[in-house]
Amino acid sequence: MADNSIIIIGGGIAGLAAGVYGQMNGYKTRIFEMHSLPGGLCTSWQRKGFTIDGCIHWLVGTNPKSSSHVMWEELGALKDVEIVNHEEFMSFYDSDGKAFHLYNDIDRLEKHMLELSPVDVKVIKELCSVIRKVSALDMSPDSGPGSLKKTISMMTIYMKFGKMSVADFAAKLKDPFLKEAWQTFFDMPDFPMMGLIFTLGWMNQKDAGYPIGGSLAFSKSIEKRYKDLGGEILYNARVEKILVEDGQAAGIRLTDGQEFRADRVISAADGFNTIYKMLDGKFLEPELQEYYRKSEIFEPLVMVTLGVNRDLSDQPHTAIHSLKTPITIAGNEETYIQVKHYGYDPTLAPKGKSVVMSMFSSTYDYWKKLAEDPERYDAEKKQAALTVISTIEKIIPGFEKDVEMVDVATPLTTERYTGNWQGSFEGWRITTKNMNKSISGGLAHTLPGLKNFYMVGQWVEPGGGLPTAGMSGRNMIKRICKEDGKTFTTTRV
Repeated sequence: MADNSIIIIGGGIAGLAAGVYGQMNGYKTRIFEMHSLPGGLCTSWQRKGFTIDGCIHWLVGTNPKSSSHVMWEELGALKDVEIVNHEEFMSFYDSDGKAFHLYNDIDRLEKHMLELSPVDVKVIKELCSVIRKVSALDMSPDSGPGSLKKTISMMTIYMKFGKMSVADFAAKLKDPFLKEAWQTFFDMPDFPMMGLIFTLGWMNQKDAGYPIGGSLAFSKSIEKRYKDLGGEILYNARVEKILVEDGQAAGIRLTDGQEFRADRVISAADGFNTIYKMLDGKFLEPELQEYYRKSEIFEPLVMVTLGVNRDLSDQPHTAIHSLKTPITIAGNEETYIQVKHYGYDPTLAPKGKSVVMSMFSSTYDYWKKLAEDPERYDAEKKQAALTVISTIEKIIPGFEKDVEMVDVATPLTTERYTGNWQGSFEGWRITTKNMNKSISGGLAHTLPGLKNFYMVGQWVEPGGGLPTAGMSGRNMIKRICKEDGKTFTTTRV
């Protein structure tokens, strides 16, 4: 290595983490970010005094006593930040108003479920027993659910639940109401039950709370840590091409024509754009091509956010309501609506007011076609907002008159600000088949025939999420240190 220099494409959490750990280990890093702010998808923006938060609902690693907290200390992400731990993960209401609360305290959840459905006692007790076992685990930054398979205590759990989806679990329940509730919590095809079990285990241990200040404040704290370590970040710097010389990555060229060189290049940017545009699709093999051709991404979202002149702190922070009459959002019929408010974070709205959000799965092509006619595109956004407002009005009487701010983000919004392929918000969708697996067993962290190039982030780690992104950057610098015969070191703040 000439000067231990590393160029990092993308200033999201994975890119920032790679930068932080690179600086800790004596590498000279520069991050090039297409937007004017850090964080990538982990961001927020303001409208009329209200803050729209596009990312954090809960964050694994918020308990200072847990080993998973160590990485956030290294990244400087949660120092002096107040953490909110909710009583329930979310609540479900059927069309008649009957409620099921997915409590984070497992003893309370077990009692609540047994009261709702005594006939499902065996299934309920088995589930809660498994969550307690998972809850007792303390995972360090160098471990994860995949490595836990090797432990004797976890082998039977993986044998039972490892290939089970949330829908499979819901089908085991006899009570129709409880079955309907569980089917809606993670209403994605083949979403693994183990993912929900681990989430509830972390929640039970108060290790998956919400950091006051939200997503952008979280990202800025890591940016500060990076800069304090001597790192450099260039904003409004969109990378057009990765420069390749003699079979190895040598630098980058920006859209404005500027070129920068380094010993290594790490892309923490969108995988499709990196492989097929920045590298012109030249460094591929059939297995990776098939992954991009056939594998499913997290469906893009339509996110309707409302600022209301009302204190909603007496309402469940996240509630799914079954609708007697379906609604249509972006061409899709919806039989449920999720109503989430941020009344627990006083930094996001003026005193006495609230931010309310509803999110819906959508399709990129639908909005891309609409965008050919800006008037139709804007009209569809307005209709989505009106539909959400009138629907919430039926749940919370008087809500409509209190709305002061309306913001609608579409898949094209996500694509415009982050470059994410098809506007996906978390890359490859996690399933029972790919949980805890990186693409092609790690193939896509590097590309065949291209030296000194690496990829990190959600496009090489199915499932997404902030801890996964942070760990991806951390592990890559650890790998580079090993390549250079250096001891990987970290410090905390």
